[in-house]
Amino acid sequence: MGLFDKIRGEFVDIIEWLDNTSDTIAYRFERHQNEIKQGAKLTVRPGQIAVFVSEGQVADVFAPGMHELYTRNLPVLSTLKGWPYGFNSPFKAEVYFFNTKIFTNLRWGTANPVIIRDPELGPVRMRAFGTYNIKVSHPEQLLKQLISTDGLFQVDEISEQLRNTIVSAFANWVGNSRVPLLDFAANYTQMGEQVRVAIEPSIQQFGLELTQLLIENISMPPEVEEALDKRASIGLLGNMQQYTQYQAANALEASANNPSGGNQGLELGMGMAVGQQMTNMMQPPASQTPPPPPPATQTQWYIAQNGQRLGPFELHQLLQNGLTHQVMVWRAGFDGWKLASQVPELASLLATVPPPPPPAAA
Repeated sequence: MGLFDKIRGEFVDIIEWLDNTSDTIAYRFERHQNEIKQGAKLTVRPGQIAVFVSEGQVADVFAPGMHELYTRNLPVLSTLKGWPYGFNSPFKAEVYFFNTKIFTNLRWGTANPVIIRDPELGPVRMRAFGTYNIKVSHPEQLLKQLISTDGLFQVDEISEQLRNTIVSAFANWVGNSRVPLLDFAANYTQMGEQVRVAIEPSIQQFGLELTQLLIENISMPPEVEEALDKRASIGLLGNMQQYTQYQAANALEASANNPSGGNQGLELGMGMAVGQQMTNMMQPPASQTPPPPPPATQTQWYIAQNGQRLGPFELHQLLQNGLTHQVMVWRAGFDGWKLASQVPELASLLATVPPPPPPAAA
């Protein structure tokens, strides 16, 4: 530093920082030999915090406002220096200004695809990207953990670390969430907030606060997206038969309007197909109800009366043809004629027939 700069530093008694950048987190105010004159004016503007450092130790912290500096109103610095009483000579201290505004629209994204197991699609490779916002929450912590002696600390010095932390937390959340990939778009806001909450402790250790995390897009390999597009197209077509007929009609019309005469083979084949379709449409629709089943084969019965065989009869015809308790009957499956009263199948019919009278006494 030249002689003129040294003299100017000794007489300048205003300490302030006018930030002309959009990405500076902390700035160290440069003074010749870090000397601060008694009564110097410290201006801390809205969105700033000033921190005094003495020999590597954080001393006094100043909120926004105009501050007149004397050793008597620098209690922490005075204690570190061992000044029991105020004095009028200049004192030495480093002054760091911190920008406490919210740094917005910082980008994050997966450098390599993340493999997840989707419940519907199976193993899928996916990428994701979005934005996040940060702000300084504890300047002293940030100074100790990251800045140290850096006189100009900007966002890009911490953005890569933050991006890696976000991507790691995002991959872990997606792997455990079991949300179907096709439902991700409806859960972007919820996913972003849950990932933000998950990594907040890791960000806070640097004295920063992750105020917002947004997921803008989740994409898959081109071949997977193409397959999904085809699947969606098939769903939109609906009735494939009607769609095929519509396409055939359009092709037939285009061929007929062709100035060169069209394709006669195509027109003939499609005309026959359309004619067949019209014929089918004019026919009454076939009943969708199956025909009734054929009647079951009825058992054929025979009755023996007065040495004659009568029949065959169906079961309900036996009574009207002389069935009694004492009549002999036969059907397929019997090994011979049986007395009707001994056939269990005829018990219900015979119940309506009174038994024969007992024989008369001799």
